Amino acid sequence: MVRSAIKISLPIMFGFVPLGIAFGLLFQNLGYPWYFASLMGIIVYAGAAQFMAIGFLSAGLGVVEIAISTFFLNSRHMFYGLSFLESFGNWNFRKLYLIFGMTDETYALLTTIQVPEGFVKERYFLYITLFSQIYWVLGCTIGALLADFMTFNTDGMEFAATALFVVLLIEQWIMVRRLLPFIIGLISSIIALLLFINHMLLVAIMISIASIVFLRLIKGSSS
Repeated sequence: MVRSAIKISLPIMFGFVPLGIAFGLLFQNLGYPWYFASLMGIIVYAGAAQFMAIGFLSAGLGVVEIAISTFFLNSRHMFYGLSFLESFGNWNFRKLYLIFGMTDETYALLTTIQVPEGFVKERYFLYITLFSQIYWVLGCTIGALLADFMTFNTDGMEFAATALFVVLLIEQWIMVRRLLPFIIGLISSIIALLLFINHMLLVAIMISIASIVFLRLIKGSSS
């Protein structure tokens, strides 16, 4: 099961490690000890929020401002978790960690994969989530350590996350083979980008969910 979880999570590794290195390199410019980057990967574990925190810390913002901004930025995860409340099993430490470790990438992967026959789904999800965080912490640590020995141009490294999402999108299409959800996501993203650019991702998710629920209600009432 462990070997299978590592294999299936390799696309996340190829996205998280270089992006984590970029974070570690940038974070070290703030002058903190190298292990602070690792601790952020362990305790905070939020890629976009961690990059955002670099700008906030360099601007001298307080903990409260950073916490509020991080909450709103990651509030989209509440929508992710609703679809996994039953899949994660009973309320125990494992379920709490699965909720904590839910990222955009792990959500996309867990909604795409087929759990191999004979594997316990909750444990398989736990391994995938755990290895995904290990990849991220590893990248943050490598970047922080490299920053003390070399100067590295990080321009363009943020594209690793975009490339990862493209791969996961293709996997979703191979599994679902239904065009409507992708059209809804595209239209919702365009609307959110044009009208709510500062909260584009959260608004796009809300519009997508509302549209899918509305279409299901129409389909249910007509049947």
